[in-house]
Amino acid sequence: MVVVKRALLSCYDKTGLEPFAKALAGLGVELIASGGTAAFLQQHGLAVRTVEAFTGVTEQLDGRVKTLHPKIHAGILARRDDPAHVRAVGPDGLIDLVVVNLYPFEETARRGAGLAEAVEQIDIGGVALLRAAAKNFAHVAAVCEPAQYPAVAEALRRHQGRLPDPQARELAAAAFRLTSGYDTSIGSYLSGVGQGASPAPSGSGPQGLPEAVSLSVRRRQVLRYGENPHQRGAWYVPDAGAGWGLATLTQRQGKELSYNNLLDVDAALRCLLDFEEPTCAVVKHHAPCGLASAAEPLQACQRALACDPESAFGGIVGCNRPLGAALAEPLTATFLEVVVAPSVEPQAVAVCARKPNLRVVTLEWPTRLPSGPEWRHLLGSWLLQEPDALTVKADALRVATTRAPTERERADLLFAWTAAKHTLSNGIVLASDRATVGIGQGQPSRVGSVRLALEKAGGRSRKAVAASDGFFPFPDSIELLAKAGVTAIIQPGGSVHDAEVIAAADAADLAMLMTGIRHFRH
Repeated sequence: MVVVKRALLSCYDKTGLEPFAKALAGLGVELIASGGTAAFLQQHGLAVRTVEAFTGVTEQLDGRVKTLHPKIHAGILARRDDPAHVRAVGPDGLIDLVVVNLYPFEETARRGAGLAEAVEQIDIGGVALLRAAAKNFAHVAAVCEPAQYPAVAEALRRHQGRLPDPQARELAAAAFRLTSGYDTSIGSYLSGVGQGASPAPSGSGPQGLPEAVSLSVRRRQVLRYGENPHQRGAWYVPDAGAGWGLATLTQRQGKELSYNNLLDVDAALRCLLDFEEPTCAVVKHHAPCGLASAAEPLQACQRALACDPESAFGGIVGCNRPLGAALAEPLTATFLEVVVAPSVEPQAVAVCARKPNLRVVTLEWPTRLPSGPEWRHLLGSWLLQEPDALTVKADALRVATTRAPTERERADLLFAWTAAKHTLSNGIVLASDRATVGIGQGQPSRVGSVRLALEKAGGRSRKAVAASDGFFPFPDSIELLAKAGVTAIIQPGGSVHDAEVIAAADAADLAMLMTGIRHFRH
């Protein structure tokens, strides 16, 4: 067992530190602490020996050098079963417990701080202390986060100031995981990879993509299973810091989230981040089956659900506004797996409770799609790309046909174009009054997606507009859309048959805009 007689504390985050330190003092453990930590503990009535008093050296370089001292590291690294080590350090120099949490580098980078401020939050001494203690876990315990305090204090109480070897070893493993993730975050930031990363240096690879990347994640939750019951599954989040997006998710009610639920919540969130006005997205199998924007969230929700009620059954709904009682009513009137929103108003809690199995989740709503990379796992390798954050500007659209779209058509075309970005390729969206009325996607041929979108829309295709995530290779899709009453189309353009496609649109008196941007999503 690790015998704890002297502890070194150096903590940026003081959460839970006072009761933990008092528990140590109550067991007769001598407390040594660095600057701010020592002052904090003294304010709470604890007897503390400062690092300066322990080493005999004052802090240097505005506090950058406090614990980087041979006496401290010798006291941590000394083997208690080696008499030469003990003689070299002396019994008054041994440090048996190291309690450290690190400067908040990742949080600083995430909030968009400048390079100089982010670099200043790179912890050096704390990482060195944790690594030293973790290396010598047979004799020293390393405590690296406040969540560990209660278990460590209880174990020391139960074993009269001793910590069991298995617990010390697990604390060492946790410390190395933490420092590894911390260094990974710094490397990713300086390489321009990851949430809040600094711009990539020109030498980091083609188009600024890094030559080498390390990622550090930890398991947040074991899931009931993966995509299917015979597959095991788990959910992981960034190892360091509070994270962003789905890492901040809080479940308010309902059954345990599943692997497929999380995929659909992610798809809904990505879609909603492209809309500023009240918008609701209905997602099923990682693809939108209804999307609408309106002046009021309730209207947006009703119109999104109306796009394809059959597909919406058993799907998930995301709203970019707080979930109020009025909005909760239609969401509990049908079978849904999940509802996701930035927050839930108190009046909506009772409404949602009528469906106790309905999963209601909230998260810290991002203001935009983050600039970090997107990864995809292949068999034996990985793909990395920048996120598809490109948006088309209204004044950059090119009118390709004789007839230009009306103002109403133009507004609906821009809405449909944004919606099509989030469909599975080949994606076709039919929309009217900023709401989808038919979606065709995931078909091997574009004309196949057109047929599917028209089938879903039925008579609602008349006077609707259409958006295509990629160019039309032949006029056949245009002819089908015109026959169904569609009046305007938006598409990237760029096909070798563009002239024939435009001619077909002109023959049917359709307006057509070309964006010059493609939005495939595989």
